[in-house]
Amino acid sequence: MSDFTVTQTKSKNGSDQKQLDTLRSLGLRRIGHTVQVKDTPQARGMLHRVRHLVKVEDNG
Repeated sequence: MSDFTVTQTKSKNGSDQKQLDTLRSLGLRRIGHTVQVKDTPQARGMLHRVRHLVKVEDNG
């Protein structure tokens, strides 16, 4: 299984509660924060929900 490098590129201001919860579940805290996320169907769904706020790079 490969990983994704996810970086928050935009502010979460103005986002709805589901998007805020998704960012928190991914482990993102602020603009410029980067985390490693395992490539699972659940993670892909979360990344799809906040795709306008993050940059995703494939590590695998």
